[in-house]
Amino acid sequence: MHAEVGDWLVVKGTVLDSPDEIGLIVEVRRADGEPPYRVRWLRDNRETLVFPGPDAHVITAAEKLRADTRERRRIAALQQAILGRG
Repeated sequence: MHAEVGDWLVVKGTVLDSPDEIGLIVEVRRADGEPPYRVRWLRDNRETLVFPGPDAHVITAAEKLRADTRERRRIAALQQAILGRG
């Protein structure tokens, strides 16, 4: 696993119907980008030192931006459809 500051760590929910945990990587302690990472979690803004397991993966800042942009466009299109304008 490799990460840079500004990337996102996603930890898949391990219990049925539990959401994924998503956090911003605010510190990478090794020069080669390997764990551990200091992560600020979206759910509670808490920072923790993380040694990610096999249920985790890194999303680059650019990938997250593209995904967020797609989601905003999808929501805007749904809103327009609901209003009868789409």
